[in-house]
Amino acid sequence: MNQNESALKCSGCGVKLQTEAIELPGYVPQKALERTPVICQRCFRIKNYNEAMSVAFDQDDFLRMLGRIGQEDALVIHIVDLFDFDGSIISSLQRFVGTNPVLLVVNKIDLLPKATNWNRLKNWVQRQAKEHGIRIVDVALVSAKRNLGFERLLEDVGEWRQGRDVYVVGATNVGKSTLINRLIRDYSDMERELTTSRYPGTTLDIVNIPLDDGKHIIDTPGIVYSSRLTELVAREDLGSLLPDKPLKPFVYQLNEGQTLFFGAMARFDFVEGERQSFTCYVSSGLPIHRTKLERANELYAEHRGEMLAPPTRERLEDLPPLSRHQFRIGRGGDTDVFISGLGWIKCNGLNGALIDVYVPKGVKVLTRRSLI
Repeated sequence: MNQNESALKCSGCGVKLQTEAIELPGYVPQKALERTPVICQRCFRIKNYNEAMSVAFDQDDFLRMLGRIGQEDALVIHIVDLFDFDGSIISSLQRFVGTNPVLLVVNKIDLLPKATNWNRLKNWVQRQAKEHGIRIVDVALVSAKRNLGFERLLEDVGEWRQGRDVYVVGATNVGKSTLINRLIRDYSDMERELTTSRYPGTTLDIVNIPLDDGKHIIDTPGIVYSSRLTELVAREDLGSLLPDKPLKPFVYQLNEGQTLFFGAMARFDFVEGERQSFTCYVSSGLPIHRTKLERANELYAEHRGEMLAPPTRERLEDLPPLSRHQFRIGRGGDTDVFISGLGWIKCNGLNGALIDVYVPKGVKVLTRRSLI
């Protein structure tokens, strides 16, 4: 860019401008550099179309930014992905928000069956949030895709905001931009100029979106969690992982010593226990292959990236090697084995089971009380 140093930064949010990668912070089309002032595409869309675009932070920068919130009087909206709840929730959030109220917004409820007991789901979310150490004032269940639950959400925001700024925080790809856009339409006069606020030590400035009462919606960058499988796979394989319609449960009656492969991305071994059923809640675009445990290693070695796909053998080489996680499921059933970014397997047996789960090293795997 043949411009002085000050012109290399967005006049809307202060981020360093770049013309190479549209998905990264600070992107601006080459022709737009001729304008004065120059703003990044994200700020341009906020100012001209009332639309926010998500950007991403690495974890260290994100946590440094959160340190500011506890010093201010604000409502904190934390948005999570219901399909990847335990992978997208920010467990460390409570350390940073101080006494500020936290409203937990759970997106993608459209993926659950219409017969879902929403009160039971809300109770489940509250328990999970408590286990993650987050104190919340309320739960809002929404679907950004289907535009469900937003009227109730706006009522909650009105009740808890009480004339304060609103911080919106969340991981990448949880629907934060859709929520921001809805808040902009209902609370903000976008004829006013954007203001900016720089937090020391961060690589990207946040955006303050002015509200009609002089306060702001503070749009924070999305945090990137490498413990989510969706952050590790190639873009071409995301469509197989991310469901775009209500989840269809896949039920398997397994004997001890049987294995389920989820493409080549994960492996589920029923090592020990009485014959029982396991219900898989994953995208219908991800093939499931059943085999005997004694053949699993050989099958994976010979057919990964081909019969066991996605990903292809070439893209599989870019993923970390599979790592084993072992769980003993207690008697009584109703336990999920959760794999961040892939979904979960509900263990329905009443007599317990010994389970081995193999996923790319670093991906979060845990057991929890059943969601469904």
